[in-house]
Amino acid sequence: MAKKIQAIRGMNDCLPEQTPTWQAAESALRQLMSSYGYAEVRMPIMETTGLFRRAIGEVTDVVEKEMYTFDDRNGESMTLRPEGTAGCVRAGIEHGLLYNQERRMWYMGPMFRYERPQKGRYRQFHQFGVEVFGLHGPDIDAELIMLTARLWKQLGVSEHLVLQLNSLGQPSERAEYRQALVAYLEQFFDQLDEDSQRRLHTNPLRVLDSKNPDVQALLHDAPVLSDYFGEATQAHFTGLTALLTAAGIEFEINPRLVRGLDYYNLTVFEWVTTSLGAQGTVCGGGRYDGLVEQLGGQATPAVGFAMGMERLVLLLETLNSAASEPALADIYIAIMGDSTQTAGFALAEQLRDQLPELKVLSHCGGGNFKKQLKRADKSGAGIALILGEDEIARSEVTVKYLRGQGEQQTLALDEVIAQLKKVI
Repeated sequence: MAKKIQAIRGMNDCLPEQTPTWQAAESALRQLMSSYGYAEVRMPIMETTGLFRRAIGEVTDVVEKEMYTFDDRNGESMTLRPEGTAGCVRAGIEHGLLYNQERRMWYMGPMFRYERPQKGRYRQFHQFGVEVFGLHGPDIDAELIMLTARLWKQLGVSEHLVLQLNSLGQPSERAEYRQALVAYLEQFFDQLDEDSQRRLHTNPLRVLDSKNPDVQALLHDAPVLSDYFGEATQAHFTGLTALLTAAGIEFEINPRLVRGLDYYNLTVFEWVTTSLGAQGTVCGGGRYDGLVEQLGGQATPAVGFAMGMERLVLLLETLNSAASEPALADIYIAIMGDSTQTAGFALAEQLRDQLPELKVLSHCGGGNFKKQLKRADKSGAGIALILGEDEIARSEVTVKYLRGQGEQQTLALDEVIAQLKKVI
């Protein structure tokens, strides 16, 4: 027997009993985006490696350790996308969508990061993302947060998510703060863990995000970023919090929330939960006003967010909010006799033409009538339409109700559609 081939570690199958929850979440997202006037964009899953190095930052964990990168046959370095913002900005610049324009866009699809697989975090994962270009003020930041709050409400998970907010200020403010933070942490260099020591002179703000309790204890007396903000930055953050408060959206200000990518400025936010253990961030984002120019476009304000679909589905399953597996069929067409298959297929196609909202399953694979009815029941169908040679000769169909809706009856072929409209 040949050796079985298994999926790559961290790249998982989504089986039929799992897809209903995915479909429910995806459907809710598509409807929500439409209701807010956002348009879908679809980008390739592979880009040149330079795009992500320039956008995300050379000294981030994503670029240093997590990207799936390889040379193609021409020797050019390619990377499977680890996130969606960089590709969306590249597409906007390339196709002239951004300069002096207002754009509200969303996307959904697979991303790839070489991480240690664990519950809710995989090497191939799926993200839903939103990116907005051309708007400066805190009002659009607030709209994105309100949009996500509405999604949690629609999915029934609002009570299990907490909004955390912070401002990273402008690059000049952050540069001044960075010097003060490094000077402070250098006093305790030997007490920092290996990751924090490595980040101290390359990306010191990431030390603020350390999960090591000993490092967090050292940060208790560290300089605070907000002390370095100018009036414009303070006004932006105050405006955002005022809009959220007026909308009835509760939040916590987390001064150590920095996000993991270099391109953020001003607003950053995360929706976190304690219902998934250590992997508690379901959605996160913020402003990245310098990224379009950094990638070769004209200076353009921008803000966005992304959520991991696996993490969202896991939350729905954990909270028993997962969608139940729907019936495979509303109508099951059973046939009796060697010459009835053609008529069965014809009836199925007629039903799909005239009742396109119904799911019609045609019996295939042979088997006696009792076996066919067992399959009909297993499919979840409410009605079996039975075609035998006698029914075909008389242009009739036997209607058998499988869920107690009525007595079995035999109807003329042209009466079946009208009867189905009455009972389904």
